Amino acid sequence: MSDRLLAAEAPEEFHAPGPRDFEYPALFGEGTFFTKPMLIIVLGTLAVGLFFYYAARRGSLIPGKLQFAGESAYGFVRNQVATDAIGREGIKYVPYLATIFFFIAVLNIAGIIPVLQFPATSRIAIPLFLAIISWVIFNYMGIKRQGFGGYFKNMMFPPGVPKGIYPLLSPIEFMSTVVFRPITLTLRLTFNMFAGHLVLLLCILGGEYLLFETQGVVGFAAGGISMVFAVVMTFFEGFIQLLQAYVFTLLSAIYIGGALTYEH
Repeated sequence: MSDRLLAAEAPEEFHAPGPRDFEYPALFGEGTFFTKPMLIIVLGTLAVGLFFYYAARRGSLIPGKLQFAGESAYGFVRNQVATDAIGREGIKYVPYLATIFFFIAVLNIAGIIPVLQFPATSRIAIPLFLAIISWVIFNYMGIKRQGFGGYFKNMMFPPGVPKGIYPLLSPIEFMSTVVFRPITLTLRLTFNMFAGHLVLLLCILGGEYLLFETQGVVGFAAGGISMVFAVVMTFFEGFIQLLQAYVFTLLSAIYIGGALTYEH
């Protein structure tokens, strides 16, 4: 009897969060394919599209609050990303850059929104798809501007570099531009969102376990500290989520700007 009482009073074992917490079953039952990350993508797409639609629907010289918010958001990408990274030609790429910035930002921020609480960009397929789009655009524009041969010549044999360095430099430049850029764009966004979400889960679940499953002042105090840290980390993670959207967009703009010039 005493052994049963001890077993009943013993706290349940704590299961640390891991990759399994990034796997979600189908929302509509077995045999279907629509999962929570897919739902977040759909909601994020609608949120961005509807925001800019209603912001621009009734444009006027004296903008209302929604129009002002839309123009300010669009102007941020135009002035702080496109023109800074590409130059005057960057204006034509603002629609694409603004789209990926706000799309990524919304999918990232979903990680700290109640109920959703999952950054869809922590699933590698989504950043990879966006990185491939940027990769296609900057390579296509480079080839269109410089010609197929000229693009790869200027990429692999930049002027002003001693010819003796070309055997070493050329394959590095080729691999960096054609292979590594989409990979680094993908992994940077994916791993930042994966790690941030994992830390938040650890703080919240660990704090909850210490508060409700352990006994004593030490466990209660440690659980309280963990929960406070979780709140702090939530705000910090929100900043990182917006920052990573900006970094992805800025690097895409830099790659486009580099492809349009003869010096890489």
